[in-house]
Amino acid sequence: MNKEVSKNGNNNEEPLEKRPWKAADKLRKNIDDRNMGHLINRRTKVLSEEDIDDIAETYHNWRNPDGNYEDIKGFCNLTPIERVKELDYVLTPGRYVGLAEEEDDFDFKERFTQLKSEFEEQLKEECQLNERITQNLTKIDLNEN
Repeated sequence: MNKEVSKNGNNNEEPLEKRPWKAADKLRKNIDDRNMGHLINRRTKVLSEEDIDDIAETYHNWRNPDGNYEDIKGFCNLTPIERVKELDYVLTPGRYVGLAEEEDDFDFKERFTQLKSEFEEQLKEECQLNERITQNLTKIDLNEN
C-alpha cells in the first residue's frame, strides 16, 4: 500500500490511491453556471449579484443538513459517487446536471408555413432578377471597333 509523508513530516495513514476520491466525493455536488452571468468580452463572463446569491444559497442549502436543497435540471445535481465512477471520475458539471427544462412553445406548422411562404417569395424574386440579368446581358455589345 502506498503511503506518503507530507511536507511537514507527518505520516498520512490514508492510502494515496484513495485520496483523489475523497476530493471527488466532495465535488460530486455539481453546480453548472454556464447559463448565468454575461460576457464582458469574448473570454470573460461576469456573474451578477443575483447569480452569486443563487449559487451561494444553493451551496449553503446543500451543506446545511436542515437546508432546503433540491436538484434543479440544468443548474445543480447531487450525484452519487457510483455515477461519478461510471463516468470515469470526470467532474464536469454538465455531465450531471443535465439540460434545463424549457417550455417549448414552438409551433412547427406555423413556422413551416411562414418559411414556405418566404421561400416562394424568394423564388419569385429570383426569377425576376434572372430575367433582368438576361435583359441586361443582351444589351452588352461585344463588337469592338
